[in-house]
Amino acid sequence: MSTGPLDNPSLGDTLLAEPETRTTDGGDHERFAHYVPKDKIVESAVTGEPVRALCGKVWTPGRDPAKYPVCPDCQKIFEGLPPGGDDQG
Repeated sequence: MSTGPLDNPSLGDTLLAEPETRTTDGGDHERFAHYVPKDKIVESAVTGEPVRALCGKVWTPGRDPAKYPVCPDCQKIFEGLPPGGDDQG
């Protein structure tokens, strides 16, 4: 059984904002770019499977995230995460 990014306590150190193209719930989530582990974005591009953002939003990514403001819920969660173990210090 596959686990999602929020099921894993270690989300890794690389996240990127990606807007959704298909809405699976109501609200303002479709107006924002969301944070998702980078490897999940790549996996979704290959498989077409939806991803889950830090805020819980589920969708299949496909648009340019630079055209949208970052989801405030994702931003708060991201800022509360411990620093990642990246190689850049």
